[in-house]
Parts: sequence; C-alpha cells; structure tokens
Amino acid sequence: MAKVKVRTGKRYRSGRADKHYDAIVVGSGIGGLANAALLSLMGKKVCVLEQHYTAGGFTHAYDREGYEWDVGVHYIGEVHKPSSMKRIFDTISEGRLKWAAMDPVYDKIILGDKEYDFVAGRENFIDELSKHFPEERANIERYVNLTRKISSLTPKFFAAQAMPKWLGRLYNVIRPLLIPKEFFQTTREVLEGITSNQELISVLTGQWGDYGQTPRDAAFLMHALIAKHYLAGGAYPVGGASSIAREIIPTIQKSGGEVYTYAEVDKVLVKGETCYGVKMANGDEIYADVVFSNVGFMNTVKRLYPEHLRAKHGLDKWLKQDAIQYSSASYCVYAGFKGTAQELGLDTTNLWIYPNGDHEKNVDDFRAGKTDQLPLIYVSFPSSKDPEWDERYPNKSTVEIVTVAEMNEYEQWNGTTWQQRGEDYEEKKDAVAKYLLERLFERKPQLRDALDYYEISTPLSTQFYQLNERGEIYGLDHYVDRFKQSCLHPQTPIKNFYMTGADVMTAGVGGGLMGGVMSTMCMLGLKKGKTVMNLFKNYQEPELAKAEGLNKENAA
Repeated sequence: MAKVKVRTGKRYRSGRADKHYDAIVVGSGIGGLANAALLSLMGKKVCVLEQHYTAGGFTHAYDREGYEWDVGVHYIGEVHKPSSMKRIFDTISEGRLKWAAMDPVYDKIILGDKEYDFVAGRENFIDELSKHFPEERANIERYVNLTRKISSLTPKFFAAQAMPKWLGRLYNVIRPLLIPKEFFQTTREVLEGITSNQELISVLTGQWGDYGQTPRDAAFLMHALIAKHYLAGGAYPVGGASSIAREIIPTIQKSGGEVYTYAEVDKVLVKGETCYGVKMANGDEIYADVVFSNVGFMNTVKRLYPEHLRAKHGLDKWLKQDAIQYSSASYCVYAGFKGTAQELGLDTTNLWIYPNGDHEKNVDDFRAGKTDQLPLIYVSFPSSKDPEWDERYPNKSTVEIVTVAEMNEYEQWNGTTWQQRGEDYEEKKDAVAKYLLERLFERKPQLRDALDYYEISTPLSTQFYQLNERGEIYGLDHYVDRFKQSCLHPQTPIKNFYMTGADVMTAGVGGGLMGGVMSTMCMLGLKKGKTVMNLFKNYQEPELAKAEGLNKENAA
C-alpha cells in the first residue's frame, strides 16, 4: 500500500482561487467541511479557507520522525453501525470514508486503584457495571434509559438552530414544554436524582474529559449525548484521522469548489449590514453570496466581525456572559514506539485515569495550585485502532496522552511562535511530558524500552495552530445556560453571514458535524432546508446505487 499524504487541502496563493463563489467557509473543521460538502451536493461552488497547513481542524493528523498522530479524533461513536451520523458521513464523503470498530471495551475508567470497563452494547454495559454495583442495577438501567431518551429528543432541543433566528426565538419560548427537565439540569443534579452512590456517579461520569467539564458544571445534555454516542462502542477512521478531510474534499471539488490551506482570513466584507465575501490576511478579496464562519463564536466575533458592527449588534456584551466561557486547554504527549501493537500488547481500549472519584475537587485543587496531581489523564492508542496502520508504518506504534492544562501558566510566552520560545519553555513542557510518560509506563511497563520518540503540545500549541486564544480544545464550555444563548444561533445579525460547527451545537466531532448540518439548513430557509434531509434520506451505498442502475438498464 502506497503511503498516503497526511496533509490535505490545496495551498492558497493569490490568483489560485476564483473571484466569486456561491459560498465561502472560513475554517475547515468538520462543521465547515459538512457545510461545503452539503452545498456542493446541491450544485453550489464552495471555497473553504483554512489558515493551517492542512485541512480538517481538530480532525487532522500530522506526521513527524516517521510516525503519525491524530490531534482530536481519538474515537467516534455511532459510525460503525447503521445510524443517522453514519449516514451523514456517508453522504458528505459519498461513501469513501470507512470506519473500523474498536474492541468491545472502548473505555476503561480508573479511579485510584479501581478499574471499571465500559463495554459496547446496552446490556453488556449494564451487566459489567452491575458486577461492581450489584445493588445499583436498577439505577444503572434508569441511567442508560435516560441517556437514550435525552439523545432521542435532542433534535427537538436544537430545532431552533435550523430555523430563521426570529422563528427560533419563538420556538425556544415553548421548548421547555416539549422536552424533559433534565435538559436544563447539570449532570450531577440529574445523577444524584437517580442514585446516592457517589462512586457509581464518579464512574458514570468518567468520560467527562470528552467535553472538558466536571459533572457539577456540565449540562446533563452534553453528558448524555456523549454516553449514548459511545454506548454501542467506539470506532476509528480507516487510514487515520486525515481520512476524514481527505474523503470529503472530493465532494466539494466535484461542483467546482476547493479547500485551501495557508489561507488566513482577516475579516468578512460587509456593505451596509450585508456580507458579500472575505478579505484575506494578504489583502486578497474573495466574494460570495454567503459566508460561513467555522472558527468558533469567540473568533467569529473577535477576529472576523467588523468592529464597527460589534457594538451596534450587541456582541461585545455576549462576550462577557457567564454562560459563554472558553473551554479547557490541554497538554498532549505524542509518543512513538518501536514494535507493532501486537508485539507491544496494545489494544484499542482508551484509559481514563483519575487519582480518585472526586472529579470536582481534583480539578478545583489543581486549578487553584493546591496540588500538582493531575485531575485527569487520558490515554489513546491510535495505531491500534487503524487497520491500515501496519501497512503505512510497519513495526511502529503510537500512543497519545492527554491531560488538562492552564493557559495562565504560559502567559509569559504569549505571542511567541513555535520553536522560538526559549529554554525555559522547553524544559517546562518536557517535564510534563516525562511525568505523563511515567504514568503510561505504570500501566504499560512493556513500552518503556520501546520508546523511540515523543513530543508534547501545550495550550500555546493549540493557540498557534488553531488560533484558539486560550488554547481551548472544546470551543465554549457546556454550562446549562450556554444552551439558552441566542447569540449562538447560526444566523448572525449580518445578512448572509452564518456561524457553524461545534459552538452552534456541542463539542466533539459529532457535535461539529451536526453544527454544519443545522447551519446549512438555517441558511437555506424553511422550504429549501428540507433538501438537506433529503440528501441523507436518498443516500445509497455506491455499490447499491450502481447495482440499481444496472437493473434499470437491463429492465429497459
């Protein structure tokens, strides 16, 4: 098998792009790619502009020193079996994107010296946890049923995002009458209404790192979506994380569009209060009938929005809302090892390592500087998850170790660039990397002598590569009140300028993807928006579509 290029997209240069497009998408994360692909399937010519050297946002991958790592696609649920999410991915990639199921134990929750397995399948999940909490079986069943119920009602909760903003406001007035009260409660509030067993609650919330907030603060909606998302197990893109952008881009190109990298946008172009294109950082202007911002709410307002309209449209006050806060920053160790996953005894199960079950206290003490003990360590084995890995990287394996970080610790280097931050910075981050590697070796001692290469990203890395001001990795935090903010609707006060991606829905690949779907529907309007749903409804596997075509020819 020929080695596939990890970088995706076409390098932007003046004169390469057309002067006018039907739509421009700023940012090539999964939400923006979904916008572009859906519009392209409707015959629209779409230009995606990505400031990074590769497309994909947090779904991209990178290679160094003979290894490859993903930066955000650690695992995805509901795509290795028939589901609405798989159908969306199939539609926008036209069936090119394939998924490999992980092992049945997709997550292992480790609280101190105790371990708990999350096993794929409703009954398996309940049975396994009931071994540890036999007296809680009925409550575990209640919990699972509730997460499924919340997930099934999510379209009602987010319906306003697909409507014109004025209609969405009216809908949200009656929304509380249409859905259960748990949508407007925190995770801890809901779980303590199900069980008084705090250890069980700590286990059930052991995936809080998937959205970056402890159960005290996170909306139960966010928790339930994640829990249900993985209940049938996890999966990984065949060919690695870069396959996501690589297999969607041809859909965009088919109708004359393109995905450009090294293409930083300075501002949207506005005449009166109508958007008509974008101005690039190098001064180029590209015009379009509509522009989507896939760079998050904060960057949309602070970077792209014309300053003279920010105050007029009341956006500055939204930046100060308690419900609108940057999400957590992180460290991530990217490590390469000599030997195959089989030789090194690596499976696909993710590890969630906690010092104990008091998630809130652990985080609070860490952020207050009361302890050096990390409140969470997440370990992923991406090379084990990709069935094509050994063909591309024989006799090699990779591991990623993620933990929380504080941007405040890196303020002295704010504004500096990669590899230009000095010895103190390098020593600081290397100390964290070595600490995290030691935690890995405690769990996987066979890896110590196989270590070949490692590096670590910090909040400054995320700031530099993703232009996220505070090094945040989940967009906005998921407080209950975040989901009541009208400013997070796709339709901005500027005509023909829309937001898309995770901040108009939720964090995660699935949340970003649905943000792209909903914002596309919103832009098209109530009548034409149904066209998006018809794309999913009418999608057929390429082989099936080909067979049906042959049958029609034979019948003729």
